[in-house]
Amino acid sequence: EERRKDAALQVNIAAANGLQNVLKSNLGPRGTLKMLVGGAGQIKLTKDGCVLLHEMQIQHPTASLIARTATAQDEITGDGTTSTVLLCGELLKQAHRYTSEGLHPRVIADGFDIARDATLEFLDGFKRDFSGEDSPRVQDDRELLRCLASTSLKTKLEADLSEKIADAVVSAIQCVAPEDATESPVDLNMVEIMTMQRKLGTDSRFVNGLAPDHGGRH
Repeated sequence: EERRKDAALQVNIAAANGLQNVLKSNLGPRGTLKMLVGGAGQIKLTKDGCVLLHEMQIQHPTASLIARTATAQDEITGDGTTSTVLLCGELLKQAHRYTSEGLHPRVIADGFDIARDATLEFLDGFKRDFSGEDSPRVQDDRELLRCLASTSLKTKLEADLSEKIADAVVSAIQCVAPEDATESPVDLNMVEIMTMQRKLGTDSRFVNGLAPDHGGRH
């Protein structure tokens, strides 16, 4: 009975570690790209954790649960899928060290709960509140918005390009953001991304207005 429990635990942890090993090389500005080849031969190059998790065919229940957790993180905040997978994998890896020494999993689960409460307490004291009547508008803090955009984009684009795109993203958001951005969502339909043929990513720029995309007229 004990051997069966230990074997099941090792299989679940191995599934989490396997998913972690696939995505850990994607993290950070120097993360590597993954080549995805579809059944019809189509090729996709990406290091976006959300794209990889959607394209991968995950069968194991534990790995699938971690993947759903990461995609939920992406749906709420738009970023952090790779970090979520790595965090879950590392927590299970460290937990396995203690279970192999005889510590009961219930004690480890209680430790996770204590760590969660401590993390939430830290975040409540560290966060900046923009919802008060006397608080400054978040869309007016350009440096804060640029840091947020740069942090997300640097894990997906080259360093030089990510800085340029981050400035363009912040400029676009500041143009269309409502007066009270904490109460009303930003209407992203007011921002259009236009793909220009025979141009490089470094040629991208922000246009504050209308940009007709047509050739010469006679």
